[in-house]
Amino acid sequence: MFDSLRARLYRLGFNLFPAYRRTGGRVTYIAPDWQEIRIKLPHTWRTRNYVGTTFGGSMYAATDPFHMMMLLQNLGDEYTVWDKEAEIRFKKPGTETLYARFTMSDAELDAIRAELDREGTDSIDRHYTVDLVDAEGTVHASIRKTVYVTTDRSKRA
Repeated sequence: MFDSLRARLYRLGFNLFPAYRRTGGRVTYIAPDWQEIRIKLPHTWRTRNYVGTTFGGSMYAATDPFHMMMLLQNLGDEYTVWDKEAEIRFKKPGTETLYARFTMSDAELDAIRAELDREGTDSIDRHYTVDLVDAEGTVHASIRKTVYVTTDRSKRA
């Protein structure tokens, strides 16, 4: 129950945090284990561009922090995680509310830990893609993030 309450508080915190709030995006769900996050990006006067479609900056910014946050929450304090680069591909103009679903599997987390535990591996880059889709599932934009992960072996037991 405590993890569920903490996830709801994080969701509220994201939605109230000025830097995220100004993207126009809203976090609708954070799983208690931080392995799934869902967001929505409403098509409003705040997220529209000059030609009346969803502003690309809002599309990117609404999806920006989540892969990094999922890794930070799941890997623990002995790992350092940073966003390294991003790429957005626009597929179709957004004229309605868009949604994104971020997932992080146990297998992915185990693969990161295993790769960083190998002798001679100080850091790795992981690539994640998330799609912004409408209610029917049509992809409007694909965002590819590269996340840098390293470990501080001195913090590990």
